[in-house]
Amino acid sequence: MLYPQTLEHKLGFDTIRQHLKDACVSPLGQDYVEKIRFTDNLSLIDKLLRQTDEFRQIVQFEPDFPSSNYIDVRPHLSRARIEGLALTEAEFFDLKLALRTIQDCLKFLAKREESQTFPFLRELAGPVGVDKKLTDALERVIDDRGNVRDSASPELAQIRRRIIGEQANLRKRLDSILRQARQNGWIPDDLSLTVRGGRLVIPIAAEHKRKIKGFVHDESQTGQTVFLEPAEVFDANNEIRELEYEERREIYRILLALTDQVRPHLDDLKRAINFLAQIDFIRAKAKLAIQLDAVLPKLHERPFVNWTSARHPLLHLSFRKQNKTVVPLGVRLDEKARILIISGPNAGGKSVALKTIGLVQYMLQCGLLVPMADYSEMGVFQNLFIDIGDEQSLENDLSTYSSHLTAMKQFVIGANKRTLFLIDEFGTGTEPGLGGAIAESILEDLNKSGAYGVINTHYTNLKVFADKTPGLINGAMRFDGEHLEPLYQLEIGRPGSSFAFEIAQKIGLPKGIIDRAKEKLGSQQVNFEKLLKELDIEKRVFSEKNLEISINQRKVAQQLAEYTALKTRLDNEQKQLLNEAKQKAKALVQEANQRIENTIREIKENKAEREATKQVRQALERFDQKELKPEPVELEKPKPEEEFEADNGAIAVGSYVRIQGQNTIGEVLSIRGKDAEIRIGDLKSNIKLNRLEKVSRKTFVAATETRDDRPRSRGVDMNEKMQNFSFNLDIRGKRGEEALGEVDRFFDDALMLGYPELRIVHGKGDGILRTLVRNHLRGYKQVGSMQDEHADRGGAGVTIVKMK
Repeated sequence: MLYPQTLEHKLGFDTIRQHLKDACVSPLGQDYVEKIRFTDNLSLIDKLLRQTDEFRQIVQFEPDFPSSNYIDVRPHLSRARIEGLALTEAEFFDLKLALRTIQDCLKFLAKREESQTFPFLRELAGPVGVDKKLTDALERVIDDRGNVRDSASPELAQIRRRIIGEQANLRKRLDSILRQARQNGWIPDDLSLTVRGGRLVIPIAAEHKRKIKGFVHDESQTGQTVFLEPAEVFDANNEIRELEYEERREIYRILLALTDQVRPHLDDLKRAINFLAQIDFIRAKAKLAIQLDAVLPKLHERPFVNWTSARHPLLHLSFRKQNKTVVPLGVRLDEKARILIISGPNAGGKSVALKTIGLVQYMLQCGLLVPMADYSEMGVFQNLFIDIGDEQSLENDLSTYSSHLTAMKQFVIGANKRTLFLIDEFGTGTEPGLGGAIAESILEDLNKSGAYGVINTHYTNLKVFADKTPGLINGAMRFDGEHLEPLYQLEIGRPGSSFAFEIAQKIGLPKGIIDRAKEKLGSQQVNFEKLLKELDIEKRVFSEKNLEISINQRKVAQQLAEYTALKTRLDNEQKQLLNEAKQKAKALVQEANQRIENTIREIKENKAEREATKQVRQALERFDQKELKPEPVELEKPKPEEEFEADNGAIAVGSYVRIQGQNTIGEVLSIRGKDAEIRIGDLKSNIKLNRLEKVSRKTFVAATETRDDRPRSRGVDMNEKMQNFSFNLDIRGKRGEEALGEVDRFFDDALMLGYPELRIVHGKGDGILRTLVRNHLRGYKQVGSMQDEHADRGGAGVTIVKMK
């Protein structure tokens, strides 16, 4: 159930319909736009959304889908039902073009059957079929200019040959008469044969018209030239005219027979044209989805709202023309928090948020993709009630408040657990105390019904009621309390302030009036509004602090990971060095033992002779001094900290400065307020003045001298990559996984080098590898479009990829 009857107009869906009509290419699709209706059938909604989502991929990545000749031939088919009536050549030509487009659509979808792409569009095309005999008959009779072919029948071919022959003879005779008249000076040289009333005639000066015997068919506007048919060609012209009548009768007979041949297929043709209308309609929805950056969210059969980055569709289209962006909306309604009470200052975006929720939900349940993040979740509602604006009526004697109460009566009567209601400026239009009390009672009743809803209000009692009542939750449109500017961001979980006194003060209302208003209002209400304002400012400050802390935490985590990796590497290197040292020590010990044993054996063999023993001992000592002597270790002395010669003068453009706490020296290029732009080597940076210390030119020159001990950084050799890179990738004969790996590496290099266009050769075959590669490439956000190569250079066997 929808309430009120003007719901589409109030939400702006009538404008969405007009955008869809403009996107259709024929009245076929426009008729379907008029048939769009709100539904709560989840399976139908899902099918409509998936059809549109599939067609969005076709519009973006499949340029070969037929996009012309969506001709409405339904009136022609209705005329064909009448026995004894023949369709005209133009009507058959329209039917021929429309059927050709339908066949091209069916062929396109049939080719995707093996790859299992576009299943919902293929299901739509399932029951559609066109008899080949009928299309062959149309091709045989009607040519590509919309005329009946000479070969449509032997009789027609013979008649047209006779007409051509008679016209040739007639032209020869008239040319002869025309030449003779020119020689006699009766006809100017710039005039030639022409046709009047379907008969060939010659133009002749009016004063000479009696020089040639014949019949005058027409004259020029000035009357100086007449168009005369000579008497000697009367019979020839009559013969041609009779042949033309005979031709016309034969064409009618052929068209009548062709109409009789079409008549048994009218039901199939009507089904096929209906398919063409649906294709035009779905493509219009897909085009609108692309303009809105709309997506297919996750669907739930139960009522549920969990939206991220939702945008008002019409506002999005309007802002995009102005190169502006819409502030996105995030909202969640579930069983625990079904009704959202939005408060905040006027012109803060409450009504836009309300209309965004209503219009986006209505679009979804009409089968349209919606502008929000693709991981958002949406439920389905049975009833949609809105109270936006007023239904004030002089005829029904309804005031503004009466119209609101009338709407509330319908809400209370019709609300259930599958209802979504939207109320703008709840309770306004009467005395605030009474209006607030009635609004709170109505809200209590709506909450008991289990309905879902969003309400905009300024009433404090409703904010307090929402804070204390299960099922209700407060929300606020964020407002910059320091600068008194709306931020158009919805924050759920706390009420908002109206900032009435602050806004009044900003626009220049006298301070005395504002102070008296605060006194009249009472301290309790003023303190409540003040508390909300301070809470908003503090929340914004702490949000910025939390962001800064989270950034620092990520930096600390990154540094900790780097430290852990470095420590692990050093420990491993230390263990490796110790193992190598132990191996060398073991080898030296074994060699030393062997030498000692050899020395003892030689001493024994020489029977302790003094000279021989002395030589053996000396050899052992030389081994000890040479092989076992420890190597000296040179320890790197810590470099003394660089001392800088300070300059006590003021920092100005051209000064040499050092960043406090660092050894970095730079030159000041410009000063803007409290910031200075400095050059450090080839780099430029903006630094706060209070972080800079002025140094002397001598210090600057010493610090910027070329040093040989500077660390050298190594990275990717872009020149080598540029030299070896080819924009052409051949993956023919490779398996799917291997081919996709090649494509990924190819794209990484292409993106690094900034190539605008790439060429992937995958071959034709059954089109499996081509489909696999294109579906994979759709995952790259840098891909702008894909298309087949020119037929002379590979056609469908090569994909041309253009980057954004």
